[in-house]
Amino acid sequence: MMKRLVVIGNGMAGIKCVEEILNLEPERFQITIFGAEPHPGYNRVLLSKMLQGESSFKHIITHNWDWYEENGVKLYAGERVCRIDVAAGMVETESGMKKPYDILILATGSLPFMPLIPGARKQGVIAFRDVNDCETMARYAKTYRKATVIGGGLLGLEAAQGLLNLGMETEVVHNAHYLMNRQLDRTAAVLLQRKLEQQGMRFHLAKETVNIIGRNRAQGLMFADGNRLETDLVVLAVGIRPNIELAQNSGLTVNRAIVVDDYMRTSIPGIYAVGECAEHRGISYGLVAPIYEQGKVLAKVICGRETAPYEGSVPYAQLKVAGIHVFSAGDIREEGNETAVMEYDGMRGIYKKVMMRNDAVTGAILFGDTAESTSLLGMVRRGAPAAELTSQDRGVSRAEEAAAALPEEETVCACNGVSKGAILRAITTDKLKTVEEVKSRTKASGSCGGCRPLVAALVKSGLSRSTVSGVVVTPTAQEVVPVCGCTHYDHDSLKTAMAAAVCRTPAEVVSRLGWTRQQGCELCRPAVLYYLESLGLRDRSVSNQLVAGVVFQSAAQHGGEPASAGLRFMDLNAEKQTLSEPILMRGEAFVEVAWMRERLSAVWGSRALPSPIAVAVCPGPEYPEGVLVHDMGLSRSPAGWEVYAGGHAEHPVRQGRLLGVEEDLEEAVLMATACLQIYRHNARYGEKMWEWIERTDVLVLRESVLDAALRSGLADMADSLRDYNADRVTG
Repeated sequence: MMKRLVVIGNGMAGIKCVEEILNLEPERFQITIFGAEPHPGYNRVLLSKMLQGESSFKHIITHNWDWYEENGVKLYAGERVCRIDVAAGMVETESGMKKPYDILILATGSLPFMPLIPGARKQGVIAFRDVNDCETMARYAKTYRKATVIGGGLLGLEAAQGLLNLGMETEVVHNAHYLMNRQLDRTAAVLLQRKLEQQGMRFHLAKETVNIIGRNRAQGLMFADGNRLETDLVVLAVGIRPNIELAQNSGLTVNRAIVVDDYMRTSIPGIYAVGECAEHRGISYGLVAPIYEQGKVLAKVICGRETAPYEGSVPYAQLKVAGIHVFSAGDIREEGNETAVMEYDGMRGIYKKVMMRNDAVTGAILFGDTAESTSLLGMVRRGAPAAELTSQDRGVSRAEEAAAALPEEETVCACNGVSKGAILRAITTDKLKTVEEVKSRTKASGSCGGCRPLVAALVKSGLSRSTVSGVVVTPTAQEVVPVCGCTHYDHDSLKTAMAAAVCRTPAEVVSRLGWTRQQGCELCRPAVLYYLESLGLRDRSVSNQLVAGVVFQSAAQHGGEPASAGLRFMDLNAEKQTLSEPILMRGEAFVEVAWMRERLSAVWGSRALPSPIAVAVCPGPEYPEGVLVHDMGLSRSPAGWEVYAGGHAEHPVRQGRLLGVEEDLEEAVLMATACLQIYRHNARYGEKMWEWIERTDVLVLRESVLDAALRSGLADMADSLRDYNADRVTG
């Protein structure tokens, strides 16, 4: 007779344990799950991605309704268990349903911690914990303008990023002197704050909120120092507390959470606890990896299999905010530790710090480049000798270097316990070519997503090789995320899919590639239009909503045009000259500059590019300003015309890379044209020149633009498109 297994909690901990049990003994138990939320299993870690518009709810579902039916699991969604009758072996729900059990697993998770602030129960004050909270924020964003998040930790910053994406003015209030003070040191926190401020977030640090102002609903905050802050919405994200009320009322031993031993057993035989509601050796974990480790041990215990005990986990954290990469693991405190390695690259905004105690690695912080996160986490876990730390070159293949250096037995995906060897075997055996295929086959990168750069590095040949007229430009592996919540395609795979499906209009892209929203959104619409244009797919009989570039105009003059609107020139030779005025003809050098501008404008002035391009043309060494900090720079020197690409004048400041030097004026223009054409074909929509350069193999790019035959072919392509644009204007 099958034993009756009841699980209270349909979250990530409970369903992971059930999944492990089904893998071991699929016919042994009659399994019933009670979930308080009216949804199938979903990845709570990715709620921030959903709020930020990078995923829809259906994309974060881990176990759909069919999964429960196919595996013989009875799910009661929206049924909250309110009582456990230990003597009778029975659970009872709020609706009056009763269910007997032989084995009971408590996976009740946690609740948002609600600080004792006067006014915290007012309308307009919410937490950030589940799908309902995300939907509530989205509704408020349609009516109100200003939002304030109380809490500058992981959860608070992810909520704030989502509110920004919803169009709200967003302030973050934090009681510590710097952000993520439990996971970062001050240096990393300052870099993080600067990056978030660039996105539009504002911060109030070392502030204690003593009152939420407003008669019936929240209208502002009052701080202990007497200052006030007006707001329309308050999001409390100051932490979580284990959900233990049910266990406490049932007579189980509880402390901060439900006390369990190394085999996840509670104080009452036949009842187990797993996940955020469990306290093991005095610690309650709120991270995916420890929860999954606990679930694997418990599954073996329940199935009667021999298993090693659960001995605890090394805490680590990764911030899930678009465009910002932050990792922290282990003990990063100064007290009791020494600094083993510290690297700081202010130009690129990259920071690395590794701590040690008695020559053993104890903790690590990474900002800007988290390719080494998996290997460093492994070192922290095993207390590796500090001698294993090596200073690596911060070249364009950092993720690839980290992947290559990782032993095959080392874990890549800590959340799901997937090793490098398992991923490589799956790639070889099943001929996997994308990160999504690897995730589907092995579950690597399927939870928090922090290991995606490393997984991407392992399958990079299938992810990012792009060809233009025989040129192969291989970007370095980066985290691959969908263009928006309307599609599962990232920018690279979207271009491939559009070409394969022969899409010629936005409507065909939507219908043939399975868009979730028929009208698309403000993120994907311009990207689709740009790719149709740049790939030469657009149906010319259909009105082209993508306005082409404008010659000699400043960014302010572009009006409502998309971000891909062509290039503009920066004059470096006349203090009072405006961008739209012609070059002053003062000598041969200035005649050459004027010719260059005319030639480049004729080819590129009316062409859509992934992002606006600022070109600086310098007539000689007496006018050196700006060439190295613009997207493209051409400078006359004694050796000829120097051609640079990838400069950036604002934070983060980037110095342009030298592509080559040409004595002949025409050849220099051809080199610049070749670079722009390769950028146009390979870059993602909205990707700035310097960003593309940083993820591109610059040596290959340099060889490509220096190849005379190839350069000529690319120039011919540019001339053909110039003629096409002229026909479009006149016709």
